[in-house]
Amino acid sequence: MPDPLAAIQANIVTLKVDAIVNAANTSLLGGGGVDGAIHRAAGPELLAECRTLGGCRTGEAKITRGYQLPAKYVIHTVGPVWNGGKHGEPGLLASCYRSSLGLAREHQLKTIAFPAISCGVYGYPLEKAVAIAVRETSGFLGEYPGFEKIIFACFDRIMLNLYRQELARLGK
Repeated sequence: MPDPLAAIQANIVTLKVDAIVNAANTSLLGGGGVDGAIHRAAGPELLAECRTLGGCRTGEAKITRGYQLPAKYVIHTVGPVWNGGKHGEPGLLASCYRSSLGLAREHQLKTIAFPAISCGVYGYPLEKAVAIAVRETSGFLGEYPGFEKIIFACFDRIMLNLYRQELARLGK
C-alpha cells in the first residue's frame, strides 16, 4: 500500500477530501488567512454551527460539517502563537495534529488535508512547524493506519519544498 502522506501545492478550500483542517482562532468565529478563506468558501452555515461550539482551546480540535466546501467536514484546531518556543508551543502544535487526526478517526474519515498550522500570523518558524507536522502525522499513522490519504496542503512553493524535504528525510 502506498504511503498515505503527501505534500501538494493547493488551496485547501478546493480539495475534495473527507475533512480539511482549519487553522482557527479560539473563538472559531472566523479570522484571516486559512481561517477566513475556509469560512468564506463554506458559507454562513459554518459560522452558525461554530457559534454553537463554545470556542476551542489551543492544541485542541472540534469538528463541523463542510457545507459549501468540497470537503464533507472541517476540523478546527487552534495552533499556538510563537513566543520563542519556551512556552509550550511545540507540545501545543503537536497536540493540534494529534487532536485533529483523533477526531477524523472517531468519525471514520479516511482522507484529510492540513494547512501549515500556526505558520501565518501566529509566527511559528516554518522548519520547526513542518517537522512537528510530519512527525506527528507519521506517528499517528503508525498507531492507527486506517487513513487513505493525509495531505499537507501548501499555499506556496516554499512550504511545499519544506514538507517534501521533511517527508524525504523520514523516508516517506
